[in-house]
Amino acid sequence: MQQDPNQFSRKARYDGVRQKNKKKSRLRKWLLSIFVIIVLAIAGWGTYLYAQYKGSIDDIQKSAKINKTRNVSNLIARGKPFSILVLGTDVGELNRDRTGLTDSMMLVTVNPKTDKITMVSIPRDIVTAIPGYEDSFPQKLNAAYAFGGVGATMQAVQNYLNVPVDSYALVNMKGLTTLVNKVGGVSVESPMDFQYSQDTAHDYGPNLYRFHKGSTKWEYSDDNGATWSTSKTKLTGDAALAFSRMRYDDPQGDYGRQQRQRLVMQALIKKSVNAETLLNASFVKSLSKYAQTDLSFNNIVKIAQKYRSAAKNQDSDHMQGTGVMSAGVSYQAVKTSEKQRITDKIRSQLGLAEKETGSQFGGDVPSSGYSIARTYLSQIGETLEE
Repeated sequence: MQQDPNQFSRKARYDGVRQKNKKKSRLRKWLLSIFVIIVLAIAGWGTYLYAQYKGSIDDIQKSAKINKTRNVSNLIARGKPFSILVLGTDVGELNRDRTGLTDSMMLVTVNPKTDKITMVSIPRDIVTAIPGYEDSFPQKLNAAYAFGGVGATMQAVQNYLNVPVDSYALVNMKGLTTLVNKVGGVSVESPMDFQYSQDTAHDYGPNLYRFHKGSTKWEYSDDNGATWSTSKTKLTGDAALAFSRMRYDDPQGDYGRQQRQRLVMQALIKKSVNAETLLNASFVKSLSKYAQTDLSFNNIVKIAQKYRSAAKNQDSDHMQGTGVMSAGVSYQAVKTSEKQRITDKIRSQLGLAEKETGSQFGGDVPSSGYSIARTYLSQIGETLEE
């Protein structure tokens, strides 16, 4: 493969971003649903909202700049199932030319025939050969955006699972509290007992939240737990963020956090379908600063008209990886059997015939990377396909 002359500058920029992000509080994944929620919130209002929303939606539209396997506009016009790769990033207002990391990935499929939305969380640390930048192998999947933008990320996921990625939505964590508060809060049962401080990212410190296993109740303390507020049953925006961020004290680590993020996402989608308070042009305009997609306004109107009922039936899942190490760097590797399970699930939801799952690393591993690729695969009991 011909060496990209800009590769080293991109790599240096990526390394700088990675070091900077290590110092940030990790505001992650669950806001991945913002784009879907906006779509569902405007469902059924037809042309009444056209003038109010078109300008804001046009503002967030940006091409992925790749040749797709399917035409999403054609699929939506015919009422066919389609997929959205929802990407989350931890920045302020989105810079449309920004190179950085996507800390969260979720492949969402919408099927109007089965009236179902399927959400599959994809580990951000999957060891990857980024399409078009294979010479940089090994990389983590969330670095694909740093090298080639959303297009490279879509291609990596598509190649990795052998499923069509029809569209994308890129969102960040800004506006989180506004969204949850706008729908009046959400009720979510916690899968475990835990405390989380927004300031320390641990179970101690100021700005501390406490959640209870099997209950929607939660409390807040600003003095390291010396005193607690009266219990509430609906998460405010700040509480939902705390509920979704905790990782270090979860026995399942990042996978446990993914579960809690999907729980909040499901609650938001259900609440937003009938939330008239979201049908406000100024509110959507404010969210447009923090999201972008390659779906057009007409696509979104048709989704609202034809796919709304799918929000009532949601399926939440994740792709389970295994931690692998080499030269002191930790990645996630996914066994072929688990990849095939996810491939089968997504293709079935899209109404497509069964096929074998995709390539082992999402792109072709260069010969210089064979040794390290074998090292990673040996840790999950598999061999390199050369």
